[in-house]
Amino acid sequence: MLAAEQVEELTCLISVLGRAELLKQFANFPGRFPIDFTPAFLKTAPLEQLRHIFLALCLQCQKFPRLERETAAA
Repeated sequence: MLAAEQVEELTCLISVLGRAELLKQFANFPGRFPIDFTPAFLKTAPLEQLRHIFLALCLQCQKFPRLERETAAA
């Protein structure tokens, strides 16, 4: 289980991700189950909804996303 500080850090990291980075994260997510969203859903879903889903995935699998330096610095 992640500590409260880790959950807060994870939330902050995900809150700055754009759609393109989120799509990369979904495509490469190292979870225990497949992530199979349709391209239409990923294209039309609100950005906040995608962030929320990704946060839930990270919390469920207890994994921090690997972010590129440019994204993490933003």
